[in-house]
Amino acid sequence: MVRNSSVAEESSSSTGPSGAVHAAPALRAFFNIAERWELTAAQQRVLLGNPPSSTFFKWKKERKGPVPRDVLERISYILGIYKALQILLPDPARADRWIHQPNTAPLFGGRSALDRMLGGNVGDLFAVRQYLDAERG
Repeated sequence: MVRNSSVAEESSSSTGPSGAVHAAPALRAFFNIAERWELTAAQQRVLLGNPPSSTFFKWKKERKGPVPRDVLERISYILGIYKALQILLPDPARADRWIHQPNTAPLFGGRSALDRMLGGNVGDLFAVRQYLDAERG
């Protein structure tokens, strides 16, 4: 019983074993995308769920470290958004600019996808990802 309890605690922890395995590649991918999208450090922090400044800059410098599962989930949505844009808009520069451009789709209400993603909630990232997946068909 103790053994099962410790496994449950470990798998429900914020970093867990899978989080440690995926943290470095996830952070590398996120910061590469953030550079392509020309995001400020403040915007990057919001997309990652507003980690403490010291944690954020450590992740940015080292591209590794313990990363909570909710941050990995956010990065997963961002990777999906990036991939969908690369498929929908094969010109990489155009795909990267898309998130900054005003959008008349009801989801965005004339604002950019980045504005929506900067709402701060993981649901905002999910909504943009879902929109792009629907556009892909």
